[in-house]
Amino acid sequence: MSPTDRAGSGLAVEQTLDWRSPEIAGLLERALAEDIGSGLPAKASAKAGDLTTDALFPSAIPARGTFVASQVMVVAGLPLVEQLYARLDPGIQFRRRVEEGEQVSRQALAEVEGDGRTLLRSERTALNFLQRLSGIATLTRRFVARLEGTQAQLRDTRKTTPGLRQLEKYAVRVGGGTNHRFGLFDAVLIKENHVQLAGGVAEAVRRAKAKYSAGPAIEVEVRDPGELEEALRAGAGLVLLDNMTVEQVDLAVEQIRGRARVEVSGGIRLENIRAYAAGPPPMVDATLRMLLLEGRLTSDSIRYDKFS
Repeated sequence: MSPTDRAGSGLAVEQTLDWRSPEIAGLLERALAEDIGSGLPAKASAKAGDLTTDALFPSAIPARGTFVASQVMVVAGLPLVEQLYARLDPGIQFRRRVEEGEQVSRQALAEVEGDGRTLLRSERTALNFLQRLSGIATLTRRFVARLEGTQAQLRDTRKTTPGLRQLEKYAVRVGGGTNHRFGLFDAVLIKENHVQLAGGVAEAVRRAKAKYSAGPAIEVEVRDPGELEEALRAGAGLVLLDNMTVEQVDLAVEQIRGRARVEVSGGIRLENIRAYAAGPPPMVDATLRMLLLEGRLTSDSIRYDKFS
C-alpha cells in the first residue's frame, strides 16, 4: 500500500468537517479580527480596517492573486480559506488548482479574484492557515511513508495550538495519520500524575473501571516492566509505552503477549520510527502499535509562499 493510498481520499477527509459550522465561522472571525480589528465589515469600529490599503485604495480595484507552493508539500486548508473569503467578501471568486490532500511541488494551489482591497486585507490570514495546516499534513505524510509495509498506525496527541485543535487534527488526517483522543472528555488515559495521586497503577485502573464499567477501554501510561505488568493484571485494555527505547518496546511487546493493545510515545523521529514499528515477530501480529508523536505534528510546520 502506498503512502498516498494509506492517506485516503483528500475529498473524503475534507467532508469530515462542516466548513460552514458556527465553530469554523467563529474561528475565522477571530483570525480576521487579529488583522483588521473587527474582522468583518458589518462590525466596523474605529479600530477596524487596514490603514495602508484604506489610504491607497479608497474605492474597489479589480485584482487577482495566486497561492503558490514553493516546495514539495501536501495541501491542507483549501476549504477553510474558501470559507474565509466567503465570509469577508461574497464577491470574491476562489478557484482551486489542486485537490485537498494532494502532494504538489512548486505549483499554483488556488486563485482568488475580486476587489483587490479584500485580497490585501486577507492575504496573511489566508496564508497562515494554509501554511500551518499544509505543514502538519506534509510532515504527517512523511512519517506515514516510513510506516509502509508495517501494521503500525500514526496517531496524534492533544499537544495542539489552543483554539486550533479541530483544524490541526484534521490536517493530521489529510496527511494520512489518525487521531488520538480529541479531548479529556472522549477517552480514559491514566498518566503518571494520575497514578501518583491514586496510589498506584492498579488502584487507578480499578477506579476507572468502576466508573466506566461499560465504557471505553482503559488506557494506562507505563514507564517500566513493573508498571506494565501491574496495568495488565488490573485489566487495562490499552497500554501506552512512554519514552522507551526500541529495545525496551520490543521486550514490552513480548511481555504483553496479546493481553492488551499497544501505543508507543516519546522519542519517535523520522529516523527511528521504522524501527519502532517493525517489532519482534510474531508479537506484532497480536498487537497494534500506534505511534504518538509528542507534539511534532504541530510544532515543525513547513512554511510556504507566496501570494502574488
